[in-house]
Amino acid sequence: MSSIFTKIIEGEIAAYKIAEDENHLAFLDAMPLVKGHTLVIPKNETDFIFDLENEDFKNLWSFAQTVAKKLEKAYPSQRIAVAVVGLEVPHAHIHLIPIEKMDDMNFKNSRLKLSDSEYREIQNDIINS
Repeated sequence: MSSIFTKIIEGEIAAYKIAEDENHLAFLDAMPLVKGHTLVIPKNETDFIFDLENEDFKNLWSFAQTVAKKLEKAYPSQRIAVAVVGLEVPHAHIHLIPIEKMDDMNFKNSRLKLSDSEYREIQNDIINS
């Protein structure tokens, strides 16, 4: 059975994509902590990030760095925090979270409920930055 992220990669589930290449995908989190909260995933479904082959691991982080730079431009007064938690979906993923303070990336915080137009605005801001 495919993970929800594999279904996003295969186009079975819609997502607000930020960046994509042959092996990676970045898209807005469906339950974001803050505006701009992005997930970066390898297209090859691997449950545990440290089970990725060495080259795939390095390439994933390089792709995440490229996405983080776009987030920095879209959210210039903030830091881009990084988290690898991996409990909620059995597919390796990196959270990139624009923050003003440490508590902004507390996963116990309430999640934002954004409209389609708000997601599209955030998506466009990041893509075009």
